[in-house]
Amino acid sequence: MRAMTFDEFGGPVTVRDLPDPAAPPGGVVVTVHASGLCLSDWHAWAGHDDDITSLPHVPGHELAGVVAAVGSGVERWQVGDRVTSPFVCGCGRCGWCRSGQSQVCPDQTQPGFSHAGSFAEQVVLHAADTNLVAIPDDVDDATAASLGCRFATAYRAVAGRARVRAGEQVVVVGAGGVGLSAVMVAAALGAHVVAVDRYDGALEAARRAGAEQTVLARDGLDLPAVVHEVTGGGAHVSVDAVGSERTCADAVLSLRRRGRHVQVGLLPPVGGHPRVPMARVIGWELDVLGSHGMAAADYPDLLALVGAGTLRLRDLLDRVVGLAEGARLLPGLHDTPRAGMVVVDPRR
Repeated sequence: MRAMTFDEFGGPVTVRDLPDPAAPPGGVVVTVHASGLCLSDWHAWAGHDDDITSLPHVPGHELAGVVAAVGSGVERWQVGDRVTSPFVCGCGRCGWCRSGQSQVCPDQTQPGFSHAGSFAEQVVLHAADTNLVAIPDDVDDATAASLGCRFATAYRAVAGRARVRAGEQVVVVGAGGVGLSAVMVAAALGAHVVAVDRYDGALEAARRAGAEQTVLARDGLDLPAVVHEVTGGGAHVSVDAVGSERTCADAVLSLRRRGRHVQVGLLPPVGGHPRVPMARVIGWELDVLGSHGMAAADYPDLLALVGAGTLRLRDLLDRVVGLAEGARLLPGLHDTPRAGMVVVDPRR
């Protein structure tokens, strides 16, 4: 099979031929039709994730495709099924998985991190009966792929973790794939959304996704002060969809008293650990929440909203590219202006 690989962290990304994978016990091989290019893939390439223990490595973690092979012990799936999967795959055996909380499974696997990912013609997924999700006929491959990480992550962060309510003020810092998804989810829940990004194109996409106000994060801007002004005292909920010390702090400081912050973007270590304005957290009784994907058990509610047209994931798609173009884009993803989601189709 053809796959996108890198031999060293921060090194060149190339497309090469690799052996076809075999289905493990309890797992499947999926022929990949679409795989979203996500900022988490850049973190994998940059060496920020301890789960990657061997090189060369195949990144890619949000996918849609067709089951090509089924391992022993799989009961719910067969060759030819159209499927997607959360990027956090539970073991299927522990109490967390049995209670529908596989996103925090202590023995989880993650394609593109703990093993070879979906920027390839085929990918292995473990514990298929726990982790696979059937794709409805009215959901296309590119849309389904976006569910695996950014949109499912945003949905759980906004609706599940922060429990955003109609009429609340929500600030989303970063209008890439996860950020735009968070904007759309919050707006669909009836919130008043302020989107923040460094690029005008991303802010225009945020307005199309439902943001009522946008803020261009130019150098020297006191972002928390701006958010407090435009929201009339600070946001009820903040979402850091970027993952940096600065964006985390700005999001926390943009909250009103007793607000809720959700950290979605991965925070690479800065001098050991990123600094968070904990004095404000304590003094204003802020809630700081982590959000780590979404379990397959929670997909039906999300798919129902997609099928009803309440959440228009297709509106967030920028373009579909092949493996070679994806390999070219990946190293610069962190600093490249984004105005929507890029999806890799390995068949191109």
